[in-house]
Amino acid sequence: MRYAETDAMGVVYYANYFVWFELGRTDWIRMHGVTYREFEEQGILLPVVDAQCAYKASARYDDLVRLETTVTALTPARISFAYRATRADRPAPGAEPRATLLAEGRTDHVFVTRDGHVARLNRHPHLWRALAPAFAAARAGGPGAASAGESR
Repeated sequence: MRYAETDAMGVVYYANYFVWFELGRTDWIRMHGVTYREFEEQGILLPVVDAQCAYKASARYDDLVRLETTVTALTPARISFAYRATRADRPAPGAEPRATLLAEGRTDHVFVTRDGHVARLNRHPHLWRALAPAFAAARAGGPGAASAGESR
């Protein structure tokens, strides 16, 4: 964790988890062959309509945090993501590496046009063909189900 992400107690400020969630979903989309910029170029935005985060343990300055992102629902009009943030704990010599769960969260999004109308992603074949198979893989627990990133 960067020093700028912490509060006066050296603990990562709670709202930064939602920034990390945004990075996770952007990376998940990119990992599946399209970019968020391509959505915008097609006139589609993904506003958050619901967001939740359950904090389990504190992250502190210089911790190595891993974020796992998974798509939990996809329809032509909506997409939902789940997130798990963990800290890689430094094991004692000879001990197995461990991870501490820091937070679990989710966000729900609606595909909308720039003027705020609901967009149907299946009417944009390039985007739909990239995400629909990835969601099917996630449901089956196969490759592409999640993306993970680490940050210090």
